[in-house]
Amino acid sequence: MTDYLADVQKYDSGADEAVVNKIVRHLGIALRNKDSALVSATDPKELERVKEKWCEKKLGVGGADADAAIAATANAMADDRSKSRVTFYYLVAKNLGKLQAL
Repeated sequence: MTDYLADVQKYDSGADEAVVNKIVRHLGIALRNKDSALVSATDPKELERVKEKWCEKKLGVGGADADAAIAATANAMADDRSKSRVTFYYLVAKNLGKLQAL
């Protein structure tokens, strides 16, 4: 099993393990497939899906705020060719100030 917490801690050394575990449970079966366990930050459809399914539906934030958080996360993870969906979602939630809402 992938160590999701260690990956998140590369970007946020104070990452909350309980929050990471909630994201892992939320994503569930999607993490079993290598393709769906990663986020393609260069695919507009993928980023729109993150906005719709994660930002709007789960976090309750849409529009420009969601776009800005996704862009900031993609920028922060730019050097990582394989962007873990758990880490990406964690950082988007952090950028939106929604970690405690999870």
